[in-house]
Parts: sequence; C-alpha cells; structure tokens
Amino acid sequence: MKTEINQRQVFFRLMKYAKPYWKSILFAFFLLLLTTAGEVLGPILVKMFIDDYLTPRTFPVGPITALAVAYLTIHIAKVVVSYFQLLKFQEIALNIIQQLRIDVFSKVQSLGMRYFDRTPAGSIVSRITNDTEAIKEMFVEVLVNFIQSGFFLIGVFVAMFSLNVKLALFCTFILPIIFLIIRTYRKYSSVFYSDLRERLSQLNAKLNESLQGMAIIQVFRQQQRLRNEFAQINEKHYKAGIRNIKLDSLLLRPATDVVYVFSLILVLSYFGISSLNSPVEIGVLYAFINYLDRFFEPVNQMMMRLSMFQQAIVASSRVFNLLDEKEHEPKQGEANIEIEAGEIEFRNVYFSYDGKRDVLKNISFKVKPGETIALVGHTGSGKSSIIHLLMRFYEFDRGDILIDGRSIKEYPKAELRKKIGLVLQDPFLFFGTIRDNIRLHNKEMTEEEIIRAAQFIQAHSFIEKLLGQYDHQVVERGTTFSSGQRQLIAFARTIATNPKILLLDEATANIDTETEEAIQLALEKMRKGRTTIAIAHRLSTIQDADQILVLHQGEIVERGNHQQLLAKRGLYYKMYLLQNGLVEDVEHIQHR
Repeated sequence: MKTEINQRQVFFRLMKYAKPYWKSILFAFFLLLLTTAGEVLGPILVKMFIDDYLTPRTFPVGPITALAVAYLTIHIAKVVVSYFQLLKFQEIALNIIQQLRIDVFSKVQSLGMRYFDRTPAGSIVSRITNDTEAIKEMFVEVLVNFIQSGFFLIGVFVAMFSLNVKLALFCTFILPIIFLIIRTYRKYSSVFYSDLRERLSQLNAKLNESLQGMAIIQVFRQQQRLRNEFAQINEKHYKAGIRNIKLDSLLLRPATDVVYVFSLILVLSYFGISSLNSPVEIGVLYAFINYLDRFFEPVNQMMMRLSMFQQAIVASSRVFNLLDEKEHEPKQGEANIEIEAGEIEFRNVYFSYDGKRDVLKNISFKVKPGETIALVGHTGSGKSSIIHLLMRFYEFDRGDILIDGRSIKEYPKAELRKKIGLVLQDPFLFFGTIRDNIRLHNKEMTEEEIIRAAQFIQAHSFIEKLLGQYDHQVVERGTTFSSGQRQLIAFARTIATNPKILLLDEATANIDTETEEAIQLALEKMRKGRTTIAIAHRLSTIQDADQILVLHQGEIVERGNHQQLLAKRGLYYKMYLLQNGLVEDVEHIQHR
C-alpha cells in the first residue's frame, strides 16, 4: 500500500510539469476525442449495412453509397486527426522532458561537494540521461496510449449498452479482473524495475570510472580485472532484466488474452442461447464481437505499456530523489557586501568530511593584504581542506573564517567567486578554444585582457606557436596539452579575473623548472596588494613567503618564516633536509 501511495505521489508530481502546457493538452484531448469517435462509429455503420440492407437483400444505390462515403470519410478523417493528435502529444512530452532535464542539471550544479564525494559520477549521469529518457517514453508512449485507450473504452461501453444492455452489464465484470491483474503487476514490477535501474546506474558508474582512468588501467594492466568487475555488474543487470521479462510474460498480454477468450465465450453463448427463443440480428452480433475485440485491443496496449509506465515511475522517483537532495552548497549571505582589502583570518576552525573524524583541528591564523602565507605538511595533513573551506566548497563545523573582519558566511557567493582566484594542482580545461578557457565565456573580458593575462603568466609564447593560436581547439580535459601547458592556461584564467585573494594548491607542481622561475617572477608581481595562500610540497618555491604554516594531522604544529622554522629544527627542518638530499642529517636528528 505504501508503494502505491509513493507511486501516486511521484506520478502527480510528474504531472505538474504538464501544467504550463494545459492549453495544448486540451487541444490534443479534443483531437483524441475525434479519433475515438471515428473508431466507435465505424462498426455501427457496418452494423447498419448488414441488418438494414445485406440481410433483407435490398440494395438501394443512394443509401448504400451514403453509408460507404460516410465510412471512408470517417476513416480518412480519423487518420488525419490522429496524425496531428500524436504530433501534439509528442511536442508536449518533449517540452516537459526538456524542462525536467534542465531542472535536474541545474540541481546538480547547486549541490555541495559532499554529495559528489559519496556519489559516483556515472550514477548522476544515468539519472540525467537514462532516467529522464524513460520518463520521456512515458509521456510519448504510455500516457497518450492510456488516455486514448480510456476514451475508446468509454466509447465502446456506450456503444455496447446502446446495442444490448443486459450483455453489456455482463461484460462489465471484465473490469475488476483486469484491475486485479494491473494491481498485481504494479506491486511486483516496481521492486524489479528499481533493481534494474540501480544496476544500470552501476554500469554507467563503472564505465565512467574506466574511461576516466584508462591510462592507469593500461599502464598497470588492469583490463582483465575491470572487465570481470563490469561483467559481474552486467550479469546482475541481466538477472534483474530476466525477472522483469518473466513477470511481463505472465501478467501482461497472456493474462488479458485468457480474459478475452472467456469474454468471447460469454458473448457467443449469450447469442447462441438467445437464438433458441428468437432470431438474432447478424449485424448486432458482428458489432458486439467487433466492440469486444476493440475493447481488448486497447486493454492489451495498456497492459503492454504498463511495463514502460512502471519503468518511468521508478526512473521519476530516482530523478526526484536527486531534485530533493539536501546536500546543497554552504549557504551564503545576500547582502551587498564586497571584499575590499582581502584580509583573511581563521579562528579556531574545526572541520570533518564525514562528521566523525576531524581533518582540521583548531586552525587559527591571519593573513594581511599583500602578504603571502604558505601551507606545508605531509599528505593528508589538511592543507587542501583549508583551501576548500575558504572557497566555500564545504561548511566548517566550528569556529569561523573572516574576510575583512566579516564572517565568510555573510558574503554573497558571487562576490567570493569574483574576488577569490583558485589554481589547482590538476587543472581542468573545457572543450572549446584556448580563448574560451581563459575567458570562461565572460563577454565583458576583452581580447587585450586575455592576451595580457597569458603574457603575464608566460603562456603567450607557447600559445602563439599553436595552430590557430588563441582559437586552437581544446579537446576534453585538455589531454593534448602537456601538464605544464594546462597549468599555464589555468593560471592565465585566474589572473584574467584580477582577484583580490589568490589561492594556489601546488599550482607549479607540473611546470618545468625554467617555466616555474618565470612564473615565480610573475607571482611576485601578482602578490603585490593581494592576499595569497599557497600550498607547496617543494619548499624552495615558498621560501620568500611572509609566513609558513606547518600542518601535521590537521593541526598547525609550527609557524614562522623560512629562516625561523629552520632555526627551530623541527618538522619543517626535517622536510627541508629530506628535499635537499641530506638524509643522514635527518637520521641523526631523529636518533637525538
């Protein structure tokens, strides 16, 4: 019962997407009514010909010609009207699915990073593509058929009652039996189709993971393992599909065919018994059997499409679960506040990704405008987490982060994105041109600003050598460029926005030494008047930082400039000796 209620709620929610098109839907229903009327009138005209002219063997030319013309006209008109009716319903369905896909895609854009941390990308893709496609099939195929069949069934029953009330009443007992079959099918198919959609989602997730990591798969010869894992998921998808096929084979067409045969026996028995007492009109017999056949044809169509309906309802439930996802980006203020100086302060900040283990513990530091602070530490010490919190990818648990003396929560998201520039260790390039990747479709950015940004970061020289220069095509993720070239384009993209605050997450790691020296000179110019936070593994790149924070297991264990930290002979000193190849000195310190 609960499943039926949930399905009903999902269905009505889905129907809300049809509300903006109610005028078109009414027009389509009117055309559908005309088509149904044509279907119902056909057997009545044939009945009139058989009983009034064929049986008495009277063939007046005028009336028979009129009947023939009426019959042909009705059928031709039905074909024409049916074309426009189907076209209109298809148009409505495609508009609804278009809006639904936009809503789902927009929702994905607003979700917080925690959601993407726990949800495979392939699963999200499956909901936006496969699940919405299943919903489209429901609007295009199922609802049109259900509504058309509903209209036609009403017309058939009206015609049956007009021919023989008693026999029509007998035929109404068919309806509860069909309803019972439908209810039983829906009860079990909803479970089976949920499993089938989930297996399809897992297939997409595994496929996406394999495509993204193809280089690693081939290098480490993991093809067989991935093939086996994919085959296991595919086998589960196959078994889920087989369960659905068995259910369809039992409760769809075969079950209704059995009911049809018993109904036909009932009708023929009635007319056979009636013929013992009084003559039976052949036309009435023909019309009744014809209507009975036409009654079960839409029922069979509905039953066959019930499978698609169940798939669509399950798919809709998955899509709405995504639309109802509560893991949004951290909330931001709506007041018109601007970042002016760019002073940053962390006050006793605690943060956890999973809500159980703190990855940042009591983080406190201050960076004044124009200063550069560097974050160093071993992998997993919490350096990138500080950047993530400052970019508002995640909400911190306790403490506060201030910019210009105001909590970061008070600033509008647009202001943070505009005034904070971020360059990651693994830069992401979009499909398009180099110009598009630097500008990011900011129409206010001029050609001169794009070139100036590239020149500033030493990227202009290699871009000029490319075919098309700034119009050179960038393939997906920029895989045709070297790591250093991708990083330079990402640098130019950030510098072009002229941010107040600059965040560098190991931004020079993939750049050769010669280019890195040129970029360091450019960064020195950039840092003037800007607040800069840089994560670095190579300590040689941050020796001129105003302050260096050394993190260990989520805590700041040392702070000071390069010379001060070396003088402390602590963790920073050990890291420095290791990077300079002075391993024996490190071992001597550890023994002491």
